[in-house]
Amino acid sequence: MNVPFFRPSIAEAEIAEVVNCLRSGWLTSGPTTKRFETAFAQAVGGKHAVAVNSCTAALHLAVEALGLTRGQAVLVPTMTFAATAEIVRYQGAVPILVDCDRLTFNMDLRDAQRKIERLESGQSSAARGEPLKPVGMIPVHVGGLMMDMIAVHAFAKRHNLWVIEDAAHAFPAAWRASATQPWQRCGEGTAAVSCFSFYANKTITTGEGGMAVTDDSSLADRMRTMSLHGLSHDAWGRYSGGGSWDYRIVDAGYKYNLTDIASAIGIHQLERAEAMRVEREAIAKAYGEELGDVRQIELPVTPADRIHAWHLFPIRLRLEKLSIDRGEFITQLKAAGVGCSVHWRPLHLHPYYAERFGWTSEEFPTASPLWERLVSLPLFPGMHASERAQVVRVVRDLCVRHRA
Repeated sequence: MNVPFFRPSIAEAEIAEVVNCLRSGWLTSGPTTKRFETAFAQAVGGKHAVAVNSCTAALHLAVEALGLTRGQAVLVPTMTFAATAEIVRYQGAVPILVDCDRLTFNMDLRDAQRKIERLESGQSSAARGEPLKPVGMIPVHVGGLMMDMIAVHAFAKRHNLWVIEDAAHAFPAAWRASATQPWQRCGEGTAAVSCFSFYANKTITTGEGGMAVTDDSSLADRMRTMSLHGLSHDAWGRYSGGGSWDYRIVDAGYKYNLTDIASAIGIHQLERAEAMRVEREAIAKAYGEELGDVRQIELPVTPADRIHAWHLFPIRLRLEKLSIDRGEFITQLKAAGVGCSVHWRPLHLHPYYAERFGWTSEEFPTASPLWERLVSLPLFPGMHASERAQVVRVVRDLCVRHRA
């Protein structure tokens, strides 16, 4: 039996909604997308939601709406996917890479402080001898485990930074300051803009897609305008019976809108989002119980003050207790029929960021060695008990056979 790294959970309701959409004659951004936006805003407790074709598009629209431009800098975790930093480059600004926490893999605010001090003192290699003003930060909730947002906002306020959340992994996720405090959902006023992903392997999917959520109506209006060529009216307004045929181009925008076909999937994925999260949580708990005594690996942390979205289940290999490296461990996992991945090669270890901005491994003492130990195991709703059992059996067997 082969266990995939991920298998999307698509129910009959999603299929029927897509068929209805196809039969309606309205395929691109229209009434179904409007429904999806409204429902998603309600689900996360945000005031405005703008549906787009990827989380990358949502992030780009967010930094553009906040006025990011050349000569400015944004704090970005090195432990993230390419999109978090590349959207800063789209605006001609510079991403200042920040090391990660050893246990959560989220942005380390202590290192963020060091990076700002180096930038302001002119010692940062990323500045390339030019003055850079830090204006914002983009924390990533890695794997679906939220950061302490009080700490994030205190840091941002101290340095006069805006905050955009890369929440690609974090729906539905939440956090609270203490056991006596209410849960605060990711997107519920947790940032100037919170950006979510609906890519095929995310916690809910539209195939490709994303959402930008904000409480600021001016930011929402700007992102909505720029998401479709900078037009003064969207397609639904222009072509529906109550809309005007005329429009004006108010700025040079982008083609980032989400289709009604994709939104038709998303509406019903959204209805099942918490049920699917509970399924993933149960699998994660079972992994913890069944692999907790394996000395060759470390398991993800599960703080009591977080509702974990469980997009990922990354284990850390204790390489000093193994006779093989991560590459061989993955090769043997796959040979035994277990799909897996790595999240991620840190940005400073990619040629573009290393060569263009001069980042070195020594500047990231946590992320640099940590990534060599990371392996993400399969975790998805609908995962069969027999599939989970195979993953556990193979991991345990590899650790026994290759113990140092």
